[in-house]
Amino acid sequence: MMANSSIGPGFLTQTTVFTQQLLTSFGFVILVSVLLDIGAQLNTWRILTVSELRAQDLSNQLLPGLGYFLSVLVVIGGFAFNIGNIAGCGLGVNVLTGLSFQNGAIISGLIALVLFWAKEIGKMLDGFTKTLGTIKILLALFIAYNTHPPLVQAIHYTLIPEKISAIAIVTIVGGTVGGYLTFS
Repeated sequence: MMANSSIGPGFLTQTTVFTQQLLTSFGFVILVSVLLDIGAQLNTWRILTVSELRAQDLSNQLLPGLGYFLSVLVVIGGFAFNIGNIAGCGLGVNVLTGLSFQNGAIISGLIALVLFWAKEIGKMLDGFTKTLGTIKILLALFIAYNTHPPLVQAIHYTLIPEKISAIAIVTIVGGTVGGYLTFS
């Protein structure tokens, strides 16, 4: 599930832009981002596990009111992420059916509402999500394999980059650790 939440329209757009700008040096950005992500995730969950508190409760103990502010940010972030998800669904429906982006987003939003309102659909939806997630990862691997990327060059420039982009690193880290994954 966590891997699938990162393969969305925002991730694909960022990856396309930064790959075009940095070419094989984008591997360095990915490597640095993964290392920073691991550190941030481990640190976050270690603190929460040891304290045996929820993030908002721990934040309120640190500075009164900070937990409430954090909760508001999570709600706003969740709202923004889901607007992006519905927009991505609208784009997908447009590509698959030719319907307008707006109609695709409306249809996708209605389907999502029905799925979340139906209480007995939970277990079936979990299995369906795992199946679709597996297919999504396999398709990503298939595409990566069939494009025949220059692997030796990519490995070389991942370790010794020609170009380094702090903006790309911050964007990728922010998109992975900065919000939804930590929230999840």
